[in-house]
Amino acid sequence: MLEKEALRGTVLEVRVMKSFVRLLGLAALTAAGAFAQTGAITGVVKGPDGKPFVGAWVKIQRLDIKGEYYAETKKKGDYFHAGLPLGQYRVILILDATKVKGKPQGGREVDSVNGVRVPLGDPVEINFDLAKQAAQQAALQKAAETGQFSEEQKREMSAEQRAALEKQMKERSEAMKKNKELNDAFNAGMTALQAKQWDQAVEAFAKGSTIDPKQHVIWANLAESYFGQAMTKTGADQAAIFDKGIEAYNKAIELKPDDAAYHNNFALGLVKAKKIKEAEEELTKAAILEPAKAGTYYYNLGAVLTNIGQLEAAGAAFKKAVDADPNHADAQYQYGMYLVSKATTNADGSVTPAAGTKEAFQKYLELKPTGPNAESVKGMLAMFETKVQTEFQSEEAKKAAEAAAKKKAKKK
Repeated sequence: MLEKEALRGTVLEVRVMKSFVRLLGLAALTAAGAFAQTGAITGVVKGPDGKPFVGAWVKIQRLDIKGEYYAETKKKGDYFHAGLPLGQYRVILILDATKVKGKPQGGREVDSVNGVRVPLGDPVEINFDLAKQAAQQAALQKAAETGQFSEEQKREMSAEQRAALEKQMKERSEAMKKNKELNDAFNAGMTALQAKQWDQAVEAFAKGSTIDPKQHVIWANLAESYFGQAMTKTGADQAAIFDKGIEAYNKAIELKPDDAAYHNNFALGLVKAKKIKEAEEELTKAAILEPAKAGTYYYNLGAVLTNIGQLEAAGAAFKKAVDADPNHADAQYQYGMYLVSKATTNADGSVTPAAGTKEAFQKYLELKPTGPNAESVKGMLAMFETKVQTEFQSEEAKKAAEAAAKKKAKKK
């Protein structure tokens, strides 16, 4: 009996051991199956120079459920990430990031591949070539400008790229149409402005200003057209048009405040509108912006003031011109002519010029000895050296005076 009981125990133990072995095998198979449900992504990153890019980051973003993984490129520009759950991913290249706790911080996304499927088996290879990417983008840009894409380019474009390029082409087409209308308006305005057809010029430039309100050159020429138009009017009509010209020039200068020529031309228009103080302020701005031409700017102001009879203001402008540029010959002449009006005639008939008159005329002759005003200047200088006959003398008196002068000379 004892032998039979012992035998039963042995059989039971064997059965238990077999069940345990089966459980171990099932667990091992389950674990192996779970481990096998992952994949990997690998690749190489090349920089704009075609060489391996070290220190770039590759972000592996899962699309079906939330999940992000990162890999950094090594010395050969290579990267590798295993243990990725099977599924769809977007692989993104990030440059200029800072490594913080094993992940990139900041940086910029420069390229990406969407819809990457990670299966069982060998790693999926996703490479990035920034030199090739730049060449492709340049080719696409050129194609977008012409609207002619190759079949290869069409195949390589993603739906997002295609949509972006179509939008760009549409915007470019609209811009070209807008530019044509703007150019037509500008050309028509310039033709009318040069012909002094003020009404047509105003109409054309006003149209241009509505097509593109950011074009400072349109506003400046519209202002010039208004100033020309105003000079053909009188009274309230003239004042209203001058106001439009001033408003247009203010817009031009708002868009391009550093253009000295705009301030100069605006000042000349303000003089026509008899806003002398404002004109001087604009001329001062022009002179500050372009000191080398300050003499010319003040001379222009003086010339316009002279033409409208503002002689004292003109004299002050010519003085500023010669102070800013002593070698501005015409400014020296005009300043000298202004000073002539300040000369005094003495009791003996001699003329005493105002201070600075001779110097201005002499400087003019130095700069333009054969200039158009040279003879006039010489005459002025000679006049300052002779007495002016202030009373009537008979021929006998003249002869007696001459004889007395000769006798006096002999005694000497």
